[in-house]
Amino acid sequence: MSKLNLNGNYCMYLRKSRADTEAEMHGEVETLARHRTILMSTAKMLHINITKQYEEVVSGETIASRPVMQQLLIDIENGDWNGVLVVEVERLARGDTIDQGIMAQAFKFSNTKIITPSKTYDPNNEFDEEYFEFGLFMSRREYKTINRRLQAGRMSSINEGKWVSNKAPYGFERVKLDNEKGFTLSPIQSQADIVKMIFNLYAYGDDGENRIGVSLICRKLNQLNVPTATGNREWLPCVINGILRNPTYIGKIRWNSRKTVKQSVNGVVTKTRPRNQNKDCTIVDGLHPAIIEEDLFNKVQDLLSYNPPRPVNTRNKIANPLAGLVVCGNCNRNMVRRPYNNHTHADTIICPYPECATVASNLSMVEDAIIEHMQQLVKDYELNESVNNYDSSENNISVKINLLNKHKGEFQKLNKQKNSLYDLLEQGIYSNEEFTERSQLIKNRINETIKLIDSLEQKIADEQLREKKVSVFIPKCKNLLDSYYDLNAASKNSLLKELITKVVYTKNVKNKRGEGNIPTFELTIYTNIIT
Repeated sequence: MSKLNLNGNYCMYLRKSRADTEAEMHGEVETLARHRTILMSTAKMLHINITKQYEEVVSGETIASRPVMQQLLIDIENGDWNGVLVVEVERLARGDTIDQGIMAQAFKFSNTKIITPSKTYDPNNEFDEEYFEFGLFMSRREYKTINRRLQAGRMSSINEGKWVSNKAPYGFERVKLDNEKGFTLSPIQSQADIVKMIFNLYAYGDDGENRIGVSLICRKLNQLNVPTATGNREWLPCVINGILRNPTYIGKIRWNSRKTVKQSVNGVVTKTRPRNQNKDCTIVDGLHPAIIEEDLFNKVQDLLSYNPPRPVNTRNKIANPLAGLVVCGNCNRNMVRRPYNNHTHADTIICPYPECATVASNLSMVEDAIIEHMQQLVKDYELNESVNNYDSSENNISVKINLLNKHKGEFQKLNKQKNSLYDLLEQGIYSNEEFTERSQLIKNRINETIKLIDSLEQKIADEQLREKKVSVFIPKCKNLLDSYYDLNAASKNSLLKELITKVVYTKNVKNKRGEGNIPTFELTIYTNIIT
């Protein structure tokens, strides 16, 4: 077994997989608690201290879908840990070859050991490295086998008309089948009545002749204070659209209508779930009763066919430089651009929620106000931080770091003195009174030293953050401001998002006559600058 640094820093990584969750449902002990006990026992046997626990409850195939693992890898690369305890190497990665390579390199380059109850792996030992990589390979193979078995079982249940999703659609609740495995759906009468109303409004309207569209249906439901599936009193067009297109309401089971599609974009694997519009999906008869008559459902589908969903590729064309940045001050929704095809009106920025009281404004006026704020921000920092003389900051940080190291050395020295007091007491050199007096003196000095260390660490952090403000954020701001109005909307949006996290827009009163060119809105701008 590889030799461990008994004074090193060690952590444990705990992950509950899908298989663990299913085992718990059959009465087995909670997985994370059981694994934690095993790893604590391992640490005690190896005489090492665990100072942090990383816990994750996810069945993610890739590192990208496991945020806790991402943080662990960052900490490993920063050299925070001498070793990571895990019940088995398979818990670390079951992703593809790229993910396994990332995992192996992170441990190897940081010289971080992988400690399991049965073996300690040294990533810089040729044999351990080979054994570790083989374990990851077998883990990936096992994952594929389990996933294939689960998918086959799921399709078998679907073909039997069972409901396999964990979440029931609006209007239904998920119920366990009697005397057999699996679930089906049972109507919730109050919600089923709302579903019938939605279909009838879209097909015939209130009067049976003048049908109404999705947005007006949303407004009507909101005015009636009808709660959504999540309990909120706020209906959105996308929710209504999904209900109208869902064949579950005529007693069908639909599967894979939004199949996950993986793409490699600039070397990064991304996942999307485009709507197949029933081209490749599976639709079978379900065991649950229908809420909507098939004739009504088919009529609605015919009407919807005249308003097909917008093609996916048009979503990538950004025409609003403030897209995803400006939020409504009243309801916290993202503000959107309302374009005008004629030349008599300029584009405006509005809140998409019809019931919101926020008043729209000229898009370019909001954009100009944001740029003016960034220009003023640059001027203020250049004035306050004295950029031309900022080189002295590095020397200031260096002095503080040297002083910090001196106090840390003093802290270690005092701890040794504290421990030696017990030896001197046992040897009779100190009386109980002398021992107590000297212990109190050393304790006071330790407390003072800790305060000095904390204060210096905070001051160093403040200096480093202030340096980062000037050296990173301000030059980036200048580059944006110098060329901003020469860029297209997509480039503007991309650069603004590097500098700004969000802009809160507030305007509750319409402009008076003659105030058309006066900005009467309020903006609260949150930048990425570190404060």
